[in-house]
Amino acid sequence: MSSPAPSDAAPQHPSKPQPPSESQPPASPPVRSRPGDFLRSPAGNAGLLGALGAAFVTFGGFGAGSVRREDPLLEDLYLSWLRFGHGLLLSTILIWAGVLLMIAAWVRLGRSTLAGHVTLRELWTVLPMWVAPLLVASPMFSRDAYSYLAQGAMLRDGFDPYLDGPVVNPGVLLDNVSNVWKTTTTPYGPVHLLLGAGITSLTGDDVVTGTWLLRLTMLPGLVLTAWAVPKLARRLGGNPRIALWLAVLNPLILIHLIGGVHNEMLMVGFMIAGIVLVLEGRHVGGIALVSVGAAVKASAGIALPFLVWIWILHERDRARAQGREPAAPIVLFVKTAGAGLLVFAAVFGAASALAGVGIGWLTALSGSSKIINWLSLPTIMAHAVTWFTPWQLGSILDVTRMLCAVALGVIMVVTWWRFRHTERDAVLGIVITLTAITVLSPAALPWYYSWPLAVAAGFALSTTTLAVLVGLSSWLMLIFNPDGSIGMYNLAHVILAIVISVIAAVSLRTVDPLRLRARREPPITAVSPDPR
Repeated sequence: MSSPAPSDAAPQHPSKPQPPSESQPPASPPVRSRPGDFLRSPAGNAGLLGALGAAFVTFGGFGAGSVRREDPLLEDLYLSWLRFGHGLLLSTILIWAGVLLMIAAWVRLGRSTLAGHVTLRELWTVLPMWVAPLLVASPMFSRDAYSYLAQGAMLRDGFDPYLDGPVVNPGVLLDNVSNVWKTTTTPYGPVHLLLGAGITSLTGDDVVTGTWLLRLTMLPGLVLTAWAVPKLARRLGGNPRIALWLAVLNPLILIHLIGGVHNEMLMVGFMIAGIVLVLEGRHVGGIALVSVGAAVKASAGIALPFLVWIWILHERDRARAQGREPAAPIVLFVKTAGAGLLVFAAVFGAASALAGVGIGWLTALSGSSKIINWLSLPTIMAHAVTWFTPWQLGSILDVTRMLCAVALGVIMVVTWWRFRHTERDAVLGIVITLTAITVLSPAALPWYYSWPLAVAAGFALSTTTLAVLVGLSSWLMLIFNPDGSIGMYNLAHVILAIVISVIAAVSLRTVDPLRLRARREPPITAVSPDPR
């Protein structure tokens, strides 16, 4: 990871504003006497700007988002014109304007957070301001919500989603599933299926109500993440406010995971909360939470082997504190790994029994190989080979995916063994492994980067690293189209996304990097870890 951020600057009152420096004592967030004082501050203005952007995204999404094939609700509200002609153009402009406003607001809020001008409580205040408009939005940047509902309806109607695709259960829900996923079996765990079955049992085949309820089931994941990320930062020496700003208020997270209705939100929430509990010594409860996350989506299970190391470290420390000699390493490993495995088996087994399904999701994981885009290193490698050879993409892709799968297996094993000596090592190992999976897997999508980002936010990150993450998050947010199609094969789209992302990254440290104002503001320096 990058070196720790410089110390926070204390408020100064010279005749001219001075940039913070490492020699100054850490700054404390301001104490505001009235709640309205925050909204009048630069950070509060950024919060209001982001709320306006979220409203634009929501309204634009009714016409240009991943809308239903046929939408009687829009017709009843006399808004169906938003989906066609000039209405579609207006909707597209609104949704992209909203995305840009949210990115700008996030960067401005980040500058205030880095300078120590905003409290953790105030960042919590911003979160519902940005989330509330998205709760009533149409799904955007992805049609996965319709697949989730169709998969839940299959379980409701007696089908096994691990054996068949949604095509076996015709109806309104199937009509809105992307064609590529209609015949694909479900790659998600039994908790995901139980949620989908419960929602469709309540709403029937009502797509609108089902989507809204599905989005509400993601909110506990958001709350868990917002609760756990600052705690993780305190444990790892990071800054809780920066961690919350980076991993929760990030437009990539809010627009894709809440607006796009992705089960990553629930999976990440359970995973990060479980990691925190294990770090605090509540091992069984923490592993149980991570197991629930894995029962939503298997990626959360990557954390479990690393949590075993943390449990072993705690057992050693406890024995020494009690004046006892710790058990032999192999004995400790067998004891803790066995206990962790039992907890995982109990949680996953109970969820599978309730859903009435087996472990067919393991074979369904290969279904993601249908996704081919430039976010995946095997795909990049295969495309590069086709530029210099007469070979076809398909045959080369099989080879590059196999090579990357082997590399991923080696990285996972080596990282698990190498990062076992301290709590910090183990958590860093989780970050490295999740990042490797995201990059080296056959398929990758923008919201997959929420997995490692939530864990990495707990570390002390330099301002340069934060700027890079701002640029990457912005680019990932911009590279897909609101209707869920990929913008990476449109050169103009890619170049524009790169330009905006670079501006966003530079803006974290420099106000008005394009020199659009007459007066330049001093650069911002990151704050040091904060006990709050």
